[in-house]
Amino acid sequence: MQESGKEFTNLGVNPWLIKQLDTLGIRSPTPIQKGCIKQILDGHDCIGAAKTGSGKTFAFALPILQHLAQDPYGIFALILTPTHELAYQIADQFLILGQPLQLRVCIVTGGSDQLEESLKLAKRPHIVVAMPGRLADHITGCDTFSLKKIKYLVLDEADRLFSESFEENLKTIFSALNPKRQNLLFSATITDDVRESSLLPLNKEKLVTWSESDPQLTVSTLEQQYVVCPAYARDVYLVQTLRKYRDTKPSSHVIVFTDTKKECQVLSMMLNAIGMDNVCLHGFMRQKDRVSALTQFRSNLKCTLIATNVAARGLDIPSVDLVVNHKLPLEPNEYIHRVGRTARAGRSGLAISLITPYDILRLGEIEDKINTKLTEYKIDDEEAVKVFTTVSVTRREQEAQLDNEEFEQRKRNYKIKRWIMAGVDPDAMEEGLEEMRRKRIKAAKKAKLAKIKEIQGQIKNQDQEKQNDSERLLQNESEDIDKTIKDSMKKVNKSLMKKDDRFKNVIGKISKIKRKAEIAERQKQQSMEKFSKKK
Repeated sequence: MQESGKEFTNLGVNPWLIKQLDTLGIRSPTPIQKGCIKQILDGHDCIGAAKTGSGKTFAFALPILQHLAQDPYGIFALILTPTHELAYQIADQFLILGQPLQLRVCIVTGGSDQLEESLKLAKRPHIVVAMPGRLADHITGCDTFSLKKIKYLVLDEADRLFSESFEENLKTIFSALNPKRQNLLFSATITDDVRESSLLPLNKEKLVTWSESDPQLTVSTLEQQYVVCPAYARDVYLVQTLRKYRDTKPSSHVIVFTDTKKECQVLSMMLNAIGMDNVCLHGFMRQKDRVSALTQFRSNLKCTLIATNVAARGLDIPSVDLVVNHKLPLEPNEYIHRVGRTARAGRSGLAISLITPYDILRLGEIEDKINTKLTEYKIDDEEAVKVFTTVSVTRREQEAQLDNEEFEQRKRNYKIKRWIMAGVDPDAMEEGLEEMRRKRIKAAKKAKLAKIKEIQGQIKNQDQEKQNDSERLLQNESEDIDKTIKDSMKKVNKSLMKKDDRFKNVIGKISKIKRKAEIAERQKQQSMEKFSKKK
């Protein structure tokens, strides 16, 4: 055994696993591995929180494989993940480490035929890596396998799995498991919902919680910047940001995050249409297309990936140089996961977020969470104005084309198919979900109003205006809550911009850009009209 494996030996890792690690170039444990491996081997439940790229998967894979080798049977461990891509990545890492055991791993994500998955589960693989929805379908729909003997349950990206969208599926799964098991929860961010969840009671007498002592939740090798842009010209500034970056690093790997599946598809089509080659990744794509997109990105065939949050968690793409937030995520934790795709394992990286005057409050929440102030990534506004019409027109053309492809109908068909496979009435589900959606929206709006009032109360030297605003909020809450929130958010963002030296001159700058863009668009239209007349 090599000298470099001594730290793993001290953690109790067996020589055959250390040899496997050595073939992968891994010769010493990361902090989360030091904090968790020995405790898991000793039989403790574990909650582990660390930055992305810190070796969380091996922190639970090594103890599981070591115990499996002592008494190999199936199904020994169940690993739950929120996305297809992460499931396949975890399965690959288990297969690599478990080669000497001739490890059998079954992936259950809905990416293949359900009958085919059932047959694989019936063969009693050692490790099952699954998404909650499809595994719950199997548990309720067939009796060809049992989870009553599992030794380990792992929730990777646990905070995401404990969200409302997975709750019913997790209840179904947990009820089918062996109660005498070890529970291992890992994520970059661990919330109170995870620690105190009634869904998954942990063994408090044998529970270890490990988290990084560094209060900064993003790595020091990551440079974090922003580009201020008008809301109507977000796509234009995205194009200019990518072009400026590519001028200095033409073959670098870039990943662009946006907020919805439709927006992801439109952006990808628009960028391809103006000659910026890319692939996209979102939840409405077939599994083979998603695998293909990631394969092309990892293998340098395509150097730009446009994605929703499905690519924000756990994906190990070591060579990502730049992450761009086309739109800021709603939650600071999601920002942390997104920018964690770059600057992994000690490498450097850059994250750039496009922000508008309506995003200042959200930006402040992110900066408070990560304990870091973003700096400006300067874009030439004159150059942005020049491409304004081209980008805007191309965007509208791609939106029209996507509508022709009936994207919304595909969205509805996808949901209905899932419900039918789960054996529930689609009409009843739609009605129930709509009612739940209305309640969530109402609660969210009330919470947002309360947040606005709180922030207004914190803004100094505006006592009278604060009082008037609060009174108006209370008066209007029952009348038009949407308009109240919109107007109040504008005032809050404007007040915050005036208090921040970085954004004092933003409003004037954006007004000038708007005027120039309008003039440029009119001139282009006039030129086209003159050309048409001559023709």
